[in-house]
Amino acid sequence: MEDIQIKSDLIEQLIGISKEAGKAILEVYNSDFDYELKEDLSPLTKADTLSHNIICERLEVLTPDIPILSEENSNIPFDVRTLWKQYWLVDPLDGTKEFIKKNGEFTVNIALIENNTPIFGIIHVPVTNETYWGSSTKGSFYIKSNNQETKLSVEKKIRNQVRIVASRSHPSKMLDALLEEIGEYKIITKGSSLKFCLIAKGQADIYPRLGPTSEWDIAAGHAIVKFAGGSLLTIERKPMQYNLTENNLSPYFVVASRDELALNAISLIA
Repeated sequence: MEDIQIKSDLIEQLIGISKEAGKAILEVYNSDFDYELKEDLSPLTKADTLSHNIICERLEVLTPDIPILSEENSNIPFDVRTLWKQYWLVDPLDGTKEFIKKNGEFTVNIALIENNTPIFGIIHVPVTNETYWGSSTKGSFYIKSNNQETKLSVEKKIRNQVRIVASRSHPSKMLDALLEEIGEYKIITKGSSLKFCLIAKGQADIYPRLGPTSEWDIAAGHAIVKFAGGSLLTIERKPMQYNLTENNLSPYFVVASRDELALNAISLIA
């Protein structure tokens, strides 16, 4: 398998794929839909399946030699996956709980992993038609609904009041304990991978994830924050790596605008 290069024409095609999936999601979102529960009790809607099918079909044509691991097709044997040097990691509908609540805070996530590290990520927001993407070769960018594109950069300024972004649907006792120790702060609640986008845009300083998370939930956001100048460290103070476990679960981690903030938060957790 020959490694692909993330060039402008490929990025444009990937943005198009994410938007196509987003339109299919919106058709379900704007209808009277139902949902079922998977074995892990997480919800599954028709929108998840439609988005998965569109993304996988398009990626198989676009990059036929690169395997795909998606939330809706995650039963690939670990001994097969460990041989992958490069692969697509997809969450076709991140924030299904927010989708069901109809609060608009759900996304399409596509990431390219190389040597266990994300080298590209794209997050599309169907309801607002906004897109975020980040590449190891070009940096990170935000595309408004009118297609105006601006470069993303995390906020490096040190503030007296730390802006902490937290999950809307996944409360954590460990987070509560951290907040008791961190000093003056402001909480911003947000669903899905939009939390990463707030860090990348400079609208938040830190996102502690102190609960179970699957790798497809975070890879695209990880890339976007990283290439906007930010940091993602596990609570063991190590860079996050992917495709190293059979269950596709990530260790607890902290996303921040700079390493210092992430390390300080981790020291308070420990």
